[in-house]
Amino acid sequence: MKLLKFRALTCFVTFAGVTAIAPLRAQTQYTVTDLGPSGNPFSQALAINNYGMAAGLATAANGASQAVLWYWGTPTNIGSPGLGGPNSNAGAVNDLGTVMGQAETGSPDANKENFCGFGTTNQCLAFTWNYGTMTALPTLGGTNAAFGSINRAGQSVGIAETDRRDKACPTTPAVNGTGPLLYDFEAVVWGPLPGEIRALPPLSGDTVGEANAINGSGEAVGASGTCANTTLPGFTAAPHAVLWDKDGTPHSLPSLGGAAPDVKVLGAGNVAFAINGHGIVAGQATLSNNTTFHPVLWQDGVIADLGVLAGDLVGAALAINSIGDVVGASVSAPGPATGNPRAFIWRNGTMTDLNLIAAGATPLYLLTAFGISDNGEIVGFGATPAGELHAFLATPCQSGVGSCSSNITGAATVAPRLSERTRKTLLRLGLRGR
Repeated sequence: MKLLKFRALTCFVTFAGVTAIAPLRAQTQYTVTDLGPSGNPFSQALAINNYGMAAGLATAANGASQAVLWYWGTPTNIGSPGLGGPNSNAGAVNDLGTVMGQAETGSPDANKENFCGFGTTNQCLAFTWNYGTMTALPTLGGTNAAFGSINRAGQSVGIAETDRRDKACPTTPAVNGTGPLLYDFEAVVWGPLPGEIRALPPLSGDTVGEANAINGSGEAVGASGTCANTTLPGFTAAPHAVLWDKDGTPHSLPSLGGAAPDVKVLGAGNVAFAINGHGIVAGQATLSNNTTFHPVLWQDGVIADLGVLAGDLVGAALAINSIGDVVGASVSAPGPATGNPRAFIWRNGTMTDLNLIAAGATPLYLLTAFGISDNGEIVGFGATPAGELHAFLATPCQSGVGSCSSNITGAATVAPRLSERTRKTLLRLGLRGR
């Protein structure tokens, strides 16, 4: 057995799973807020900083997706006029309030690649937003780019298209609806100076990559593969999870036995989604059958299988904070395409359904948790009783305050039936949140 050390917890790790040996912190309860906006059929929160700012998207009156920034629950549309196109979303926000996301421009993509999954033929670019100004980020010579994350120093990571034509790229849309593709794409770091872009090379033998997160030390994580076997977000998938040192050197992160994930199975693959300041990486890894994937942690090249919630089949760890708390989604059989996701928190070796530790009445069934702050605030999206999707904010309770003084009653423990429109939206956006 290997020993992983976190700032506030210690766990024994085996390849079969994780067992806590330190005294458990008291079970935290959460109050859950439906972030709306009120009357909106769809919204999604993807990240939260340590000052209560959450980034995501909401449906505009014309049906387009618009980037939204919530501050203590109040939404502000930052996606209009955006970069001139109809759709945008915000995917990350640092502690200085700088937002990163992706947005369509007013120009058509001559190759009609649907790079960002918005389902239109417009060009899509990654952006940063600061003090009301949205700035497009450069590509590596190609037409499109997509967001990953941003650190406090203003370094952003994501995916940028190159000008290298690749016959291995899929000529039909991927199982999640992105594509078709014609050109390779690479993981990149933008900034911290305006206009700066630096490619992060894929692993030896791979031709494409994506970067999903970067910590304050400049270490980045993501995935790499070939254009034929790497799926752009959402439900991103690739053969190899990757950690890049701050100098850009890539390191392969081990799987749970899966070597060649089945590209026809939605979400099957090895992907690193998040990294904290201690270098602990959260993501997903495939089992030896190459179709089943579990939430995992990596540290110093060692992988720990976090498992899934009881009765579920697959899942992913999507965010980690400085003390090692992990959030994500656990999905029932047969998997993401038609299974039911449940938001979870993993703490001290125990994975818990967030729906079961909400204090008092909760307005949503929590489907996926995309972000967690160092203060323990969690954001994601959940289903309303009518089966629509709304962004949520789950705030740790203070003992004896309001509904937190009551026993844990939990949210609805049975997922509402999702509308067909909602199911299609969930499929399009995926675990990674595009």
